[in-house]
Amino acid sequence: MIRSPKVRLIDEEGNQVGVVDLKLAVDRAIEKGLDLVEVSPDAKPPVCRIMDYGKYRYEQEKKKKVARKKQTVVHIKEIRFHLRIEEHDYQVKLKHIKEFLEKKDKVRVAILFRGRELAHKEKGSELLNKIAADVAALGEIDGIPKLMGKTLVLSINPKKA
Repeated sequence: MIRSPKVRLIDEEGNQVGVVDLKLAVDRAIEKGLDLVEVSPDAKPPVCRIMDYGKYRYEQEKKKKVARKKQTVVHIKEIRFHLRIEEHDYQVKLKHIKEFLEKKDKVRVAILFRGRELAHKEKGSELLNKIAADVAALGEIDGIPKLMGKTLVLSINPKKA
């Protein structure tokens, strides 16, 4: 698939051979039982390398697999509160927030205002401050609470170990 008549050749040890004819580069690769791979097609002349392409692809897949294993996926969990919440209900929801933070998930706390409750936004802020104080050991507050329509939202990130 290499279209250029001359290529800059790199041998299997990584040593630069120089600019050679394509036919000579292909013959060298066949002689060693390896493949001629175009590494940099945009260069003038294109850079080609003699290598075992199957082994190269296998190693690349292994690197990707290791990188996927090391990455962590952060899920965002949402817990909804209302202004007039009883203490037991509050404790149950707080327990869920703590469980999510221990699992290293991000938590979005939403306080929903119904009807005339929207006139008492400060009570919603007080409730969010209480929640933030209760989970301070496990999480860090991400920014300030934001009012989105009839919902007051606060994000809590898990603390880094």
